[in-house]
Amino acid sequence: MSLPPPATSILLTALVVIGAIWDIRWRRIPNWLTLPGVVIGLALSWFLEVPGLGSSLKGMGVAFAIYFVLYLLHGMGAGDVKLMAAVGATAGLTNWFGILFLTALFGGAVGILMVATKGRFRSTLFNMLRIVGSLGRGRAPYKDNPDLDLASGTAMRLPHGVMIALGTLSFLVVAFIHYR
Repeated sequence: MSLPPPATSILLTALVVIGAIWDIRWRRIPNWLTLPGVVIGLALSWFLEVPGLGSSLKGMGVAFAIYFVLYLLHGMGAGDVKLMAAVGATAGLTNWFGILFLTALFGGAVGILMVATKGRFRSTLFNMLRIVGSLGRGRAPYKDNPDLDLASGTAMRLPHGVMIALGTLSFLVVAFIHYR
């Protein structure tokens, strides 16, 4: 983990805050945000040499690959994939893993709160077992249960762009405090 330069921190903040707002309001993250985010993130890392173009390309590639698998399983929207790729391109590979960890923590905590408020503990537990069983058979979980497909009207949906924003902003705060 390293403290990103101010220009990189500003870009990351703008990307994730705008992405979160769009995800809350319109349940999508627009290409006009994510594609320039990737290009500007790569350009900044090349120009500032922090974290370096190689690390940025790796961050973008790994972020895209991991999130694209989740998209193929209908567990994530395409905008989330592109937003996280832009974050990876801007933050670099090492910092992106820290952002991923914090994003997962926030997503898990908010997901548990959603399940609790909707009284869906039992169905969520069974869905988790179905996911493991489906993946164990090499089958996409949404094919066995429509509740596991984001396109389904019965699926619980979490605006993941907000979780990406919380994870990224928390990472920036922790990095600032740690390297201050």
